[in-house]
Amino acid sequence: MNEDKSNMNEGQEESFAELLAGSSAPVRLVPGEKVEAKIVKITPDWTFIDINAKGEGCLPSKELTDKDGNFFVKEGDIIRAYFLRTEEGEMRFTTQIGSGPAARNMLGDAMREHILIEGTVSKEIKGGFDITLTGGARAFCPFSHMGLRRDEKKSDYVGLTLNFYVLEMKGRSATLTRREIVEAEQMKKAEALKDTLQLGDKISGVVTSIQKFGAFVDIGGVEGLLPISELAWERVENVGDILKKGQQVEVIIKKIDWENSKFSLSLKDTLPDPWDKAEEIFQPGSFHKGKVSRIVPFGAFISLMPGVDGLIHISSLSRDHKVKSPEEVLKVGQEVEVCIERMDRLNNRLSLSLAQFKKEESEKEETIERYTDSGKEERFGTNLGEMLKRKLEEEK
Repeated sequence: MNEDKSNMNEGQEESFAELLAGSSAPVRLVPGEKVEAKIVKITPDWTFIDINAKGEGCLPSKELTDKDGNFFVKEGDIIRAYFLRTEEGEMRFTTQIGSGPAARNMLGDAMREHILIEGTVSKEIKGGFDITLTGGARAFCPFSHMGLRRDEKKSDYVGLTLNFYVLEMKGRSATLTRREIVEAEQMKKAEALKDTLQLGDKISGVVTSIQKFGAFVDIGGVEGLLPISELAWERVENVGDILKKGQQVEVIIKKIDWENSKFSLSLKDTLPDPWDKAEEIFQPGSFHKGKVSRIVPFGAFISLMPGVDGLIHISSLSRDHKVKSPEEVLKVGQEVEVCIERMDRLNNRLSLSLAQFKKEESEKEETIERYTDSGKEERFGTNLGEMLKRKLEEEK
């Protein structure tokens, strides 16, 4: 330290030693107290700061260099530093959080003033991570405040050096958070997408997580939700049957909420709509075979082709008694023949009836019609005979 001071420019109006010696009002600081001071001199080993009392403090220059040893500050810059102690008549400062009372003061100050601090994830412990702060102090970050992505493993974070905010101080313990930092990063990425991402766009993405209700897809630094109902035109019971983590997919943007950075996606909208073909095939009055895909309290859904289901209402499941549950008549997976009653193309709905009943009704109607026509012929024949008989008698 003394050697560094002796190497300073002899032409300076007043040396640091003279300033320290001539200070009429010695600065009294407590360990951990924060100062904002101007850098007055940088040497390879020590950096000197003006603490506004005709005195200077010093801190290790390595604290102000990057990983390659390059300074990221210059003389004249204002930096924030914390007082450590007085040693050999010199006031020692640091920009890093060490240990002991000074560390607690620094962390408390960082919490009150919302100051970013740097730390390295040292290990995974119960409920979160053990963080070693720059300077040696230890702190804790819960899993819920780490900003973990759904596709990331907790173990992947061990060894990473990251920025944190101090969330809470309890005695000697400090709890950290990255949630705000991660959310800000996501908002920034979402802002960058605003100029390129539009409702209805088809974009490429990567599946980051599989859930019961759908899948999350990375669409350029932000995640969108692909609901299970938007995976395919047919009903999907298990998301994993369609998608796998890490799979690349093309999806359509269905909904955009820029304020909350939420995006709803669709995979089925990239596929041909089976109802276009269904409109031609399933004409009212036609008969088709299908399988019972699911049973609900009000009826049964029949799958006629992939993506096209029709409903047989519970009231149409019997002709001679009231059915209390569709399962009295049909079972899931059962093959059944149905008749198309109505097609609602606007809402993609088909109303069905059991072909058996429909055919019975048709046969009954045909029988009645034949009987009616036969009666007419018989009556017509009788009347004609009587008319001819009367005519012949009149002629005689």
